[in-house]
Amino acid sequence: MSPKRKGSDLRPLLVSMRPRQWIKNLLVVAVPLASGTFLEQGVVGKIIVAFVSMCLAASSVYLVNDVLDRDSDRKHPSKSQRPIASGELPVRTALIAAAVLAVGGLAVAGLLASTDLMWLVAGYLGLQAIYVAWAKHQPVLDLASVAAGFVIRAIAGGVAVGIPTSTWFMTVTAATAFFVVSGKRYSELVTQGVSGTRQGLKDYSEGYLRFAWGVSVGIAVVFYGLWAAELSSGDSGFWGRVSVVPFVLILLRYARDIDAGLAEAPEEMLFRDRVLQILGIVWVAMFALQVYA
Repeated sequence: MSPKRKGSDLRPLLVSMRPRQWIKNLLVVAVPLASGTFLEQGVVGKIIVAFVSMCLAASSVYLVNDVLDRDSDRKHPSKSQRPIASGELPVRTALIAAAVLAVGGLAVAGLLASTDLMWLVAGYLGLQAIYVAWAKHQPVLDLASVAAGFVIRAIAGGVAVGIPTSTWFMTVTAATAFFVVSGKRYSELVTQGVSGTRQGLKDYSEGYLRFAWGVSVGIAVVFYGLWAAELSSGDSGFWGRVSVVPFVLILLRYARDIDAGLAEAPEEMLFRDRVLQILGIVWVAMFALQVYA
């Protein structure tokens, strides 16, 4: 039986919205940054709107997901402390908040940016609804659904600003996201085993997930090279070509963390891995020099 809840619902609601995971929504800056329009007038404001709308939509999904998973979460050593699983946040309150956040995300996108962004956020919510209700229990589809969410985040920045997204960029984003997601499942399998609280783990083996993140990281590296070549030409393309080095090192460093079973919570790992942070800063700096210098 769930513990008796105490006090206000505000704190547990904020915790259940998972603000630490909003870092994923920083992907909205990717397209404007890569296109060289980031510093143009009005662009930053539109990016902020895209970021806020995606944060609201994502938090809505987190709440619904935690409601559906509350029984299995109670069997997990850390997830059992989640407000909904522990009974600190009532299911009814969580569902009402999820609906308000979803509508809020759509409203922010439609009223402050464009109807195109609103429809993209609606597509994200629809995809994630399919994921939490069905696809997360289907092998491979669960990986693809989560990876698609990252791609939508990245595209959102371009849609908000009105910039078409490069095919190379979408391919690199999709492959890198699939790498991160399959690595997360691998870490969960290593730490929890098939008897863990995530039902879908029984459909995978360590060997298969190694294969999945190995293939996806290979695709990411190849298409990043092609993308860098598209951005750069002649002598002016030095920083674009050199940026391949820190990009590959980031993937290799992250692969090492996956192999050690440390990537179960990617957003937490990013906060504690200083080397990964430094490599990320170097990569962004090189990319910015290529686009803006």
